[in-house]
Amino acid sequence: MRCASAHLRRYHFSASSHSDRLRSLDGGGARRAASVWSFGDNSSGALGIEAPLADAYEPTRVPSLPSDVASVAAGHYHSLAVTARGDLWAWGRNDEGQLGRHVAAHRATWSQPEKVAGLDHVGVKAAFASGVVSAAIDDEGSLWVWGRSKRGQLGLGNGVMEATKPSKVEALAGHQIVKVSFGWGHALALTKSGKVFGWGYAKDGRLGQMGQKLYVAHEPLKLDKSSESSTLMLDAVEKLVAEKIEEEKSMPIIWEPCEILDMGDSSASDVACGLDHSLVLCGNCSILSGGDNTYGQLGRNTGEEGSVLLPVDTNTLSLSVSAGLGHSLAICQTSSEACTSVLSWGWNRSHQLGRRGREDAPGTVKALDGETPTSVSAGRVHSLALSSKKELWVWGSGRNGRLGLGSSSDETEPAMVESLAGLDILQAVAGFDHNLVLVSE
Repeated sequence: MRCASAHLRRYHFSASSHSDRLRSLDGGGARRAASVWSFGDNSSGALGIEAPLADAYEPTRVPSLPSDVASVAAGHYHSLAVTARGDLWAWGRNDEGQLGRHVAAHRATWSQPEKVAGLDHVGVKAAFASGVVSAAIDDEGSLWVWGRSKRGQLGLGNGVMEATKPSKVEALAGHQIVKVSFGWGHALALTKSGKVFGWGYAKDGRLGQMGQKLYVAHEPLKLDKSSESSTLMLDAVEKLVAEKIEEEKSMPIIWEPCEILDMGDSSASDVACGLDHSLVLCGNCSILSGGDNTYGQLGRNTGEEGSVLLPVDTNTLSLSVSAGLGHSLAICQTSSEACTSVLSWGWNRSHQLGRRGREDAPGTVKALDGETPTSVSAGRVHSLALSSKKELWVWGSGRNGRLGLGSSSDETEPAMVESLAGLDILQAVAGFDHNLVLVSE
């Protein structure tokens, strides 16, 4: 079953669509002004607020940004903002150079938004980020990356683990990239034509079946579980540590982007990377999942492996996807009704699913019934949903104020962020423990 193209256009590529919307002229002949608001954990300066390293329990306006911000992106611990002019601003963690600044830059300056150097010759259309890498898509659909990752997340070639300035991913030359999503060590890129490319840490099939086998195979050390004495058990623990160290030395890595082959003849319309799992939304509105399934984040029994991309049984027409540390979200539409709903599945220790019931299978977030969700975003252990009425709904862990409700309490079901009521919210995205909201002025 295929969904109407109008629905795909409506939910497709939220980052670039926001950018395009604000690049256009309004009725008065001038660019629309927009501001960025942030809340949640600020231990790395990802909020960009005037009180460095102080958490924000309610949405707080980010100062020192241009008035024409067109879209925002939240990395795990840092933030990015794209302007209508095509400039990119960054703030937050910079241990790996993901802000585009020298890693020796004083930590006290991390929280201050600054323009990313090295992209002046291109017009940035959209930005994306992981914990250690940042990326930008220019007006021509080329992908630029910078930061440092030993897991191959840069995609710049065999053994390249650091880029001190924005560098073009030449392996994707000739493809117009419209979206990139990053996990902890892997990445997926979506092209305008619906192709999906993957690179980085390839364990557990989170990158599906690749066109080239560029990763390093290894045999993990085997532990002797037959011993019962404390001395031998200590030896077993030491061997386990040695195994992990050995895995770090020879991780299965795809160093350059390669096309995912296990999608059959279907094109893709959205991609999302969780910490160790991946979601691919196909053009026929079905979702494929692969990677780690410890918490049921693949949408099937936790005992089932995710060594290849397999369909998620949602019994609905899926329109967009998002992936957190160990949980997954999707906006879906039933085939018999025009209304849309949010489905969730996976890890639910902090109520980030926003519902009760079976966790390793997609279930409807009932508290959002009656709303029309236009986007969803999954953090580490919290979730966001933006409705067509420009209302922001949040649920899950409230620690460090990451729900923006004025407290650190968890929310078992979606709650509206009242302090943003009445504002024209254009975009809402979740990092690991912080959030960014783009508001039209």
